[in-house]
Amino acid sequence: MHLRFAVLLSIAAACFAQDAARMDQIVQSFVTNHEFMGSVLVARDTQVLFSKGYGFANLEWEAANAPNTKFRLGSITKQFTAASILLLEERGKLSISDPVKKYLSDAPAAWDKITIFHLLTHTSGIPSFTGFPDYPKLEPFATTTAELVARFRDKPLEFEPGAKWNYSNSGYLLLTHLLEKISGEAYEKFVQENIFNPLGMKDTGYDSNSAVILHRASGYVHINDRFENASFIHMSVPRGAGGLYSTTEDLLKWEQGLFGGKLLKAASLEKMITPFKDDYAFGLGVRMVGGHKLIDHGGGIEGFNTLLAYYPEDKLTLVVLANVNGRAPEEIATKLAAVCHGETVTLTSERKQIAVDSKLLESYVGKYQIANGPAIVITLDKSQLFEKLGMQQAFPIFPESQTRFFLKVVDAEIEFSKDAGAEKASQLTLHQSGREIVAKRVEEAPATPEPGKKTVEK
Repeated sequence: MHLRFAVLLSIAAACFAQDAARMDQIVQSFVTNHEFMGSVLVARDTQVLFSKGYGFANLEWEAANAPNTKFRLGSITKQFTAASILLLEERGKLSISDPVKKYLSDAPAAWDKITIFHLLTHTSGIPSFTGFPDYPKLEPFATTTAELVARFRDKPLEFEPGAKWNYSNSGYLLLTHLLEKISGEAYEKFVQENIFNPLGMKDTGYDSNSAVILHRASGYVHINDRFENASFIHMSVPRGAGGLYSTTEDLLKWEQGLFGGKLLKAASLEKMITPFKDDYAFGLGVRMVGGHKLIDHGGGIEGFNTLLAYYPEDKLTLVVLANVNGRAPEEIATKLAAVCHGETVTLTSERKQIAVDSKLLESYVGKYQIANGPAIVITLDKSQLFEKLGMQQAFPIFPESQTRFFLKVVDAEIEFSKDAGAEKASQLTLHQSGREIVAKRVEEAPATPEPGKKTVEK
């Protein structure tokens, strides 16, 4: 029995080492392509399976990223705001079914039917102030929560409250305003005293443009094959919609505290993770991916993109924090989760291009429409297929089978399918970041756009 147990332990250790090596290889592929700098952590329950920093927290000084590097979180902040609102509800300070006007007597008439629940679930209809034409001009300047609310309070609603879903930073800014008004405390003080301190999150806080914060990463963009400093945003702007910073290690403490019952009562947590519309709950997306329930949220702010994911069935936590803008965190997290679930992961560099008959390529040319989304246009230039998603530029796609093609600029695949007896493809499926997006053929494609050039949709 002892020998068998020793053998099992040896096999488990070998598998663990193999998985960790593969995880490192996956992340490194994004680093090599200059798509990622940052820190990554993978844990199952309390066991850390993988934790490592990549690239530089500061390029000028070549200070390396590490597990204790602090990154701006962007919209991962929203789940902390949502949890704070639920804490106030547990304390009898509010009900999420309360109308916003109960606490803001001077709110416009258009907000009469808007509840706190609508704000939490992005179903209020209030337009997002970060999408206003003048937002870039105002972003660098100090402001107050009340001044921010004034930017959108008199704007027409986009839809009847509760009728639709549309991501709104205004909604979470308004939640910040309500939290401060009802609790009598500044947002940063409330989350510090009620969440970070109780959970031992010593490397998490509200970011500042003036404070000296040890081990804080600088933010970058990658343009024209070089890194540049990201543009400036005054940190009084994002508030409870995106103003926090943290580390991979602290975010593991958050996941363990939130889902381990250390912060909210069971009933409150159930509210927080129950989706309402478009797979969105309270500051969290909740959906099934590859047969696994996933609770996650990403974040994006100048110089930083982030992803925090939790698979409740096997208590799997994935944290990917980047100090360079781009889609890499979501794609990295998806691939690392696949490794943890025993699935095969193929990197773009590992894909093999095959030869395909030109007539088959011609049968794929056309315009394909995503339901409630942009069109994907497939064109052919000599023997090369190109895809163009919405207003994006056209990129070449390469065959790895008779029906499946891959992109080299991003980690994505397009799979074509035909109806029985049809000569041309009837639909395509875009595979990216664990998602499968179907687009139906609607018409023939226009002339082939020049690769790398943007074209205007009509």
